[in-house]
Order: sequence, then C-alpha cells, then structure tokens
Amino acid sequence: MSTTTTDTPKPRRALPPLMSLSDTAAERLRALYAKGDGKLLRISVSTKGCSGMSYQMDWVDAAGPGDEVVNDKGLIVLVDRKATLFLIGTVMDYERKAMSAGFTFTNPNEKGRCGCGESFHI
Repeated sequence: MSTTTTDTPKPRRALPPLMSLSDTAAERLRALYAKGDGKLLRISVSTKGCSGMSYQMDWVDAAGPGDEVVNDKGLIVLVDRKATLFLIGTVMDYERKAMSAGFTFTNPNEKGRCGCGESFHI
C-alpha cells in the first residue's frame, strides 16, 4: 500500500517595489522633467566614498538595455539593472534645508553610512 501526499506550495510573498517616490520627490522631479529636453533620470550605484557605495544620478535620453523602468506617481525613473539588488524597497525623497536641497534615499538595505553621508554599505 502506498500513500502519496501532495504539498501545496506556499504562495510567494510579494516583493516590495524596486523604488518609489515620495510626494515631494515626485513634485520636484515633475518640475525638472518639465524643464528638461525629454531626458529621464537614471539612478545607479557606484563604488565610492568611505563606506563603499554611493548613489549616482544622471540624465539620459532613453532607457538603455540594462535599465529597469520604475513608474510611480505618473513619472518614470530608470534604475541601472546592476543596482536593483541594492535598491529594492528604496524611497526617493526631496529635502529642502536652510543651506541645501536635494534628493535623498531611504534604503531598507543599508547597513550603515559614512560620517558625511555621501556613501553607504549593504
């Protein structure tokens, strides 16, 4: 006598979005896109700084073959495919301070940052 058991596979947990934009970042990016010549923002991660990695942003004409397309709040942001594992779940924000303004990243994968905040490690 033989018995067969079939295990139903557990449903896979949904992955967080690759990247999302805060309302403030979307507003600033929308203004930049309105002034730009149809260029798109491309985000990548480069080896740099005391902690090892740094966010890099460039303006490009179109998505390249190695780019992931993130569509959030009606805006398109490109992410270098090599950076996707480092950026899963990241929220891009835009902050205005007394002496500076710029895009910031809240990355759940970061394990630490250097003292000046220019680089991070995973």
